[in-house]
Amino acid sequence: MKLSALGIALALGAGLTAVAVHADEKITIMVSGMEKQIYLPAKLTEQLGYFKEQGLDVELQSEPSGINGENEMLAGAVQGVVGFYDHTIDLQAKGKAAMSVVQFSQAPGEVVLVSAKLADAIKSPADFKGRALGVTGLGSSTNFLMQYLAASHGVKVSEITPVPVGAGTTFIAAMKQGRIDAGMTTEPTVSTMLASGDAKILIDLRTPETTGKALGGLYPAACLYMPTVWINAHREQVQKLVNAFVKTMKFISTHSADEIASKMPADYYGSARASYVHALNESKTMFTPDGVMPGSGPPTVLKVLQGFDREVVGKTIDLSKTFTTEFVSAAK
Repeated sequence: MKLSALGIALALGAGLTAVAVHADEKITIMVSGMEKQIYLPAKLTEQLGYFKEQGLDVELQSEPSGINGENEMLAGAVQGVVGFYDHTIDLQAKGKAAMSVVQFSQAPGEVVLVSAKLADAIKSPADFKGRALGVTGLGSSTNFLMQYLAASHGVKVSEITPVPVGAGTTFIAAMKQGRIDAGMTTEPTVSTMLASGDAKILIDLRTPETTGKALGGLYPAACLYMPTVWINAHREQVQKLVNAFVKTMKFISTHSADEIASKMPADYYGSARASYVHALNESKTMFTPDGVMPGSGPPTVLKVLQGFDREVVGKTIDLSKTFTTEFVSAAK
């Protein structure tokens, strides 16, 4: 049975019960950049065979920006998104209901890079005024974080120019060509740019420790979030998905970066396998060991969004409706 995009979109908007689907139907999940290490659990779960082990038919699709994945979910084209948890808060402020059902990371895994040519002029977010700043997409989590960093250092959001440049080769090209002065990106792009000498690190959000210094606490980021109405109508399928992902998180926590890389497709790192492994080893602590949402995390994310997001400022947000630990607890 095929579900129409319009049908699910209407159900989401009105808060109605989702149309039921058979348990053996394909579940499509949009990943906000499949090759990014921050979203490694999605592809790794597929590679390890954990979806099939649960009897699931899961198709992973890739979009360069989290906002694209969110839009696909709201249109009913996909059942869930592997993206940043902050989207669930932003969606609630807009009258939409979505929840993180399994939490992959407790830190963004992102880095603010500054062009090597401007490293002496841009020494902190206080120097962002008048600058072109690279983000994956407008409305993306990288855009959220860049706006917060600017605002928290006295720079108005109106005084910066976010430039959607995606990730990987498109981000690298934008900085080399001078279209962006600084930008937020992830591994393996970070290591590539540092190795070439084209960029320097301005702010590091790859570990819980560095994230705490920059944002004031743990910042749960990568997760699987889904429409609340779909979750409630397909609890058995959601549980199986979470079972698979929790097993992957335990695999990550108990295996070395080299062992993890050996399970990934070779084209994820190409001829730069050593760099890929090094980057993963340096930032592996961003991942949760069990898929559980860190208790102190959601308030930090809300604080960040309230610092600049007009959709969230002044709104009463019920954080308990933006994530659930029920399925992770059952997976244990």
